[in-house]
Amino acid sequence: MRAAIVIPTYNEKENIIPLLRSILSQKVAAALEIIVVDDNSPDGTGLLIDEESKLHQEISCIHRKGKLGLGSAYREGFRTALSRGADAIVGMDADFSHSPKYLPALLAGTAHADLVIGSRYIKGGGQKGCSLGRRILSRGANALARLLLALPTRDATSGFRCYTRAVFDRIDLSTVRSDGYSFLVEMVVRCRRAGLTIREVPIIFENRTRGASKISRREVWHGMMTILHLLFRRF
Repeated sequence: MRAAIVIPTYNEKENIIPLLRSILSQKVAAALEIIVVDDNSPDGTGLLIDEESKLHQEISCIHRKGKLGLGSAYREGFRTALSRGADAIVGMDADFSHSPKYLPALLAGTAHADLVIGSRYIKGGGQKGCSLGRRILSRGANALARLLLALPTRDATSGFRCYTRAVFDRIDLSTVRSDGYSFLVEMVVRCRRAGLTIREVPIIFENRTRGASKISRREVWHGMMTILHLLFRRF
């Protein structure tokens, strides 16, 4: 199996190189490549990745002209992975909140599901270092998504997940309209409505210790509105 790890970045110079090396150290039953999508990080994240790619041919970087959003970064990274023949595509954050040690479980889960989500909210999952307000917000958003969208998942907002190629045979990425973190919810909804199989595996989410969070109040509000839009939208 060929697997691609897609990592959107913006100002992650403190985390990105240790993360890339940790990913490459994992023992997985797949040929791995890492595609970083950098939104012209002012701190030079993209340049660091280019230097690391000279040492590891599995690493490549897509350099974009500006901060174009998480959803568009994933769409571009996924398209690149598919064009290179990936059988499975993992999306993950660049700040170590998603530990590479869970990659083997995510990839193994594709033997039984089309979408495998690293979940904080099933048995064995959890989170560390998050404020009470962030915990309440996250649980509230997931409860709302389950209630209004009839989702079977406990953690529809998790960005640590693995898609099989079958997902993109059924879902045209150009029709996925959401951006930001609401992209993640829309992809779960699209998979559900397309009749694809979804599975969750437990992870411990660890809040970043280096760098600044990219989640804004505007992003949270937009995510809530996306849930309402998806309730009435048919694909």
